[in-house]
Amino acid sequence: MRPCSGTTPGDALLPRVPGVTLTDIPPLLRNEPGITRALGEPSARLAIVEVARPVSIAALAHLSQKRPLVVACPTGSMAGQMYDDLQQFVGPDEVALFPAWETLPFERVSPAVETMGQRLELLWRLRSGERCPKVIVAGVRALLQKLGPEAIDVEPITIRPGAVVDPDAIAAQLVEFGYRREEIVEHRGEFARRGSIVDVYPSTADAPIRIDLWGDEVDRLTTFGVNDQRSTADLDSALIFPARELIPTDEVRERAAGLVGSEPWGREQWERLAEGAHFDGMESWLPWLVDDDVMLTDVLPDTAKVVLIEPRRMRDRAADLLAEEDDLARALASTWARDPDKEFPRLHADPDALLAGVGSFWTVDSTPESPDTPMVEATGWGPVGGDGTGLTDRLKDLLAKGHRVIVAADGAGSAARLHEILLDHDLDIPVSDTAPNRIAIAPLHRGCNLPNAQVTIVAESDLTGRRRAHRKARTRKREGTTTFEDLKAGSYVVHH
Repeated sequence: MRPCSGTTPGDALLPRVPGVTLTDIPPLLRNEPGITRALGEPSARLAIVEVARPVSIAALAHLSQKRPLVVACPTGSMAGQMYDDLQQFVGPDEVALFPAWETLPFERVSPAVETMGQRLELLWRLRSGERCPKVIVAGVRALLQKLGPEAIDVEPITIRPGAVVDPDAIAAQLVEFGYRREEIVEHRGEFARRGSIVDVYPSTADAPIRIDLWGDEVDRLTTFGVNDQRSTADLDSALIFPARELIPTDEVRERAAGLVGSEPWGREQWERLAEGAHFDGMESWLPWLVDDDVMLTDVLPDTAKVVLIEPRRMRDRAADLLAEEDDLARALASTWARDPDKEFPRLHADPDALLAGVGSFWTVDSTPESPDTPMVEATGWGPVGGDGTGLTDRLKDLLAKGHRVIVAADGAGSAARLHEILLDHDLDIPVSDTAPNRIAIAPLHRGCNLPNAQVTIVAESDLTGRRRAHRKARTRKREGTTTFEDLKAGSYVVHH
């Protein structure tokens, strides 16, 4: 039997292009009735099945010209998956994730340096239209978390070859930014200085950088390997963001000094902060050191638009967060010899304050609230049964109807395997950058069918039944408590 070719008579119905990429799909939804209606209503409610949300939100971002479109998700895991898929539909440089701290309120451990750097970089990007991403994704926990006094005005250290710099001034600023001085640099948030060479591992970088000076001029700027410490690639420039969100500025130090008398139970921490010291877990004291509750939505530009994913679920999650924080505060009050009836400053703001400064927003649920609710017509593929014949038969039918089909593979190796799987089912869809119907290397969690746009997206997991693993968090070194002698009143103990 001759395999069904990726080129079909229906191709005449679609524009002749050298192969539609995933970033080409959002503009094709301009005639999707649900999208069109939402664009015409400042505070529309939309019904979008979960598998079609990334491509639909990408379409809203493209067609509305709102920048940034802030996608608020009930959980961090949903936000992470949304971010993963939006990178394929919007482009990796045009979508940013605003992560939450991994730590609990009052915990004596700092968030990951990478997390804090990522948050600070996004806040910096928001202050410029040229740098501002098209889409921001965040979980409700990240959105409700109060920002530090210096976070919204942060300016990175910029290094370029040929620039004149003062190495002593750079070292001093790195210390102020919360970087630790070490003999050799191995982890984010560390720096070292050896003669005319300054090594830094920026909080947002995938590799450490080496600043090689000739006198006071940057002679060479490179990345280098952690294992062998040898220079690798040359860089045109480098941005170094702080390694901490809480910077002990004069204002913070003065506030901490005042707390020594008014909140004596925290004397040790207040005194260290008042001295300008950096220490593990210092960020947990941020609620005591700020007067105003500033959140991400408070620093958005006027051109921004917020999209709430499953708003009822978001509100329930927000209520759980505040209840958990209150429970922790009550449990620690007796440990810290603090009046349990005296209100603790919260790290997370009340959910009602989240949209106080937002004029209008869109909400997205899986099912329509009423018959008049705008809906994006889309379907998923459901569980893969048996050998996958059901899905491949549907693909043959869609190809015959003129649909453009993109199979999204996680990598080059899996693309070749998917090609073989499809051939076994008499579907000849090539691994190509130009074929109208093709297998592309574009990792997606799930695909969907968009009948109005005549576009079909199949994720690797849709064919194999194996769900794609979410982005693995990088491990980080913690200077945690290691012996019983290190334990103090108020220390957290994990029971296994």
